[in-house]
Amino acid sequence: MIVAPNLENIPMLKHGFFTRKRGTSVGIYASLNCGYGSNDKNVYVTRNRLRVMSDLDLSNYSLITCNQVHSTEVVFVDQSSISESIRSADGMVTNNTNIALGILTADCAPVLFADTKARIIGAAHAGWKGAQNGVIENTIKKMSELGSKRKNITVAVGPCIGPKSYEVGEEFMQSFLDINPKNSRFFMSTRNKEKYKFNLRLYIQDKLKNLGIQNIHVGEYDTMINESLFFSYRRSVLSGEYDYGRQISVIALVD
Repeated sequence: MIVAPNLENIPMLKHGFFTRKRGTSVGIYASLNCGYGSNDKNVYVTRNRLRVMSDLDLSNYSLITCNQVHSTEVVFVDQSSISESIRSADGMVTNNTNIALGILTADCAPVLFADTKARIIGAAHAGWKGAQNGVIENTIKKMSELGSKRKNITVAVGPCIGPKSYEVGEEFMQSFLDINPKNSRFFMSTRNKEKYKFNLRLYIQDKLKNLGIQNIHVGEYDTMINESLFFSYRRSVLSGEYDYGRQISVIALVD
């Protein structure tokens, strides 16, 4: 488990960016696969999720994850709306202490939010599409509706595919340039004139700064190249594997 220094040692918070280690799954899912969306056996995924909650000392909490679809949908979660939160969405917020928000990733960025003054937390799944279209903005907006002020929100961006590994085409880059020509700074040329390297984590960090978030930590782990630590969709495709596991990132409020 990896912790963000700006969310660590805060009595009212528990959080962690989990790796693929210390689980029960086998084969290509070895070993802490927490994604029911994979073809792994549900019994293994359930055991892995229970281990995650035990590691965080949150075994009496409800671990909530969404059906993530690279959207900008963000939902509020409490005990009465837990089943509703499992619908298709890519962000969640809560001010409840009996709920743990979980984000599943395999190259996309898990983004955890906390306002310790208002006691509000959030979590978002930010792939390039969600980040580009507004899942970060919508998570902050939903927190603001509950009473958060942007100056009080702390954000940690977890392990995701790194800029050295994220090769994209001209059409991909152009979609960012059409929004803002200054987005060119998130792309690096390669020897192949038709290919570029995209810096997802820097794009998310820059967006957070522009939204008025001051306390930001961005992890440096690259999920694509760290095979022993992380699942990676892109690596599975390049390797010709038929499926892939998902690591989980969790944040919860505690009494």
